[in-house]
Amino acid sequence: MQHWKRTTEIANRLFNQGDLVDARELYLQALALAQVLFERWHDANEAVAACVISHHNLADLHLRLKQPQESAEYLCAIHQRLLSASQDPRLPEPLREAALRQSGKTYTELLSFISEYGQYPRTERLLYRQEPQSGVLAGQDPVIPQAFQQGIH
Repeated sequence: MQHWKRTTEIANRLFNQGDLVDARELYLQALALAQVLFERWHDANEAVAACVISHHNLADLHLRLKQPQESAEYLCAIHQRLLSASQDPRLPEPLREAALRQSGKTYTELLSFISEYGQYPRTERLLYRQEPQSGVLAGQDPVIPQAFQQGIH
């Protein structure tokens, strides 16, 4: 957790200084750490928060770069991840509960984003449960979004 925090703090500083390329690289590292450690952190709330913050930082970074579709991808990815985690019986109950609690916040962030920037294909699929053409279950995107960029949460 400490490595994730340090990486995120440095990325936040770079973001605030306008060094978006280096900030993006560190935000991506922080996201990778949060994803790998998601089920391993002893504190479920911290695990979920780190994942949410990492995704939202990248979403904010893409907005700064005037790339709202990439931002939408990150916002959808974390909301979808939390919804899946909250219903995954193999995960510990505290982690499922933390994911469910945070999914309300990610949903609100997603709606706020849509009200300002409009709908994008993934937001429509996620929120309106349209079946993707690939045959994957509604609300699940088979492709992990490419590396995006950051913001500060």
